[in-house]
Amino acid sequence: MYLAARLGDSPRTMPVPAWPRPEKELPLVNLEVTWVCFSTINHRTKAEQIRERGKSGRDDLFTRSPLEKEAQEAQYRILREQDGFADLKEDLKARGQQEPAIVTADGVLINGNRRSAAMRSLFVDDDVRDARYVRCLVLPADATSAELVDLETELQVAKDFKQDYSWINEALLIEELYERENKSFKRVAERVHRKEGEVRAYYDKIQQVHQLVALSKGTREYVDFIPNESAFDELAKHIKNKPEAEAQSVKDVYFIGTLAGVEYRNLRHLRRPDAAELVLDEIRSDSRLEAVLDEAAKSPGAGGEDDLLDAFLDEGPSAASEPLGGLLQLVAAKDEEETIQFGDAPPMEVSQLLRGLRRSITNAATEAKEDSQDRKEVTAPLERAGNVISHLNRMIEALPRARRYDDWDEAAFTSKVEQIEELLLKAKGQS
Repeated sequence: MYLAARLGDSPRTMPVPAWPRPEKELPLVNLEVTWVCFSTINHRTKAEQIRERGKSGRDDLFTRSPLEKEAQEAQYRILREQDGFADLKEDLKARGQQEPAIVTADGVLINGNRRSAAMRSLFVDDDVRDARYVRCLVLPADATSAELVDLETELQVAKDFKQDYSWINEALLIEELYERENKSFKRVAERVHRKEGEVRAYYDKIQQVHQLVALSKGTREYVDFIPNESAFDELAKHIKNKPEAEAQSVKDVYFIGTLAGVEYRNLRHLRRPDAAELVLDEIRSDSRLEAVLDEAAKSPGAGGEDDLLDAFLDEGPSAASEPLGGLLQLVAAKDEEETIQFGDAPPMEVSQLLRGLRRSITNAATEAKEDSQDRKEVTAPLERAGNVISHLNRMIEALPRARRYDDWDEAAFTSKVEQIEELLLKAKGQS
């Protein structure tokens, strides 16, 4: 056996503190970079694997025969297409492999998948002969699944959590750990060395992504929403503990706005109970958008017992039961390259529809921002007067204690009181 022969020739060992067994020393060997296998349970690539399964039409692409050619080539392709892969190759070409990878006794990489993929590309594609071998620490042949999970979590999650993971893959991993750890955010936080509030936030926002992906019926992938972390973060935080109607209104607007490419800095102004109404008013000011809105409300799936989101959530009314629900389902399930047509109306490209919706939602956000500023201007004097009253009461309570001291300056205090009286006269004079 190839790996057994290499182990027999290798007297060198290195300690791996993250290895859960008391004996931390593992043998160090050089393996052909084209021989080692990529891990298909690599959590850094979970969202990308979901996309590949959809493209291939094979739900078992990475599970049926994970070490065979089809799954390995798909995983290698995912690793090569990740952000920063070219930079990683250049670094490895210039400095070489700095840290050993870790493999199972079968040659499956538990840690070092990206580095090994980069070295394989250097060797195979760029003919860099120094990249032919990858240094690996080899786990015992009797390593259990639980031990491998613990090692992978410690090495790839706790230490490198923010380095190589997209936020989508971070959130999917946290969700998986949450189910594995008896639905305890506290235990998940301990596993990934983060605060409990942080892991809960990741869990909450991936639930919103699940809903939008489900609404898309395969049109949108998890990886499509990697640029939208701030929007999902703000949405999840806002709708928590909000009345159901407000939560649904804001969610509809955020979902459509995200699909249409509205900046989250604009969407945040629509975190209010009447968000859907503001957007609907703007949509209805455009005759073509209004026609799409009306037709979408009549389309199958725009409400009722069989609604997709109801089935996914198994709770409460779906997005389709709200004013924007039909439009949301239409937009979510359409590709930008498609064309839609209702009745005798001229056909409309989905990209054109999205541009119109982006304009309408941005206009509604601007109106909401101005309205919020007006409200602040109206309430600011009362709020500041309340603060003054609070400070004056505290001053009066502290005054007797201050007057006990010899260095108390009564004249300075009287001067301050006179300034306050003058200001109060000014305030009365402006009324």
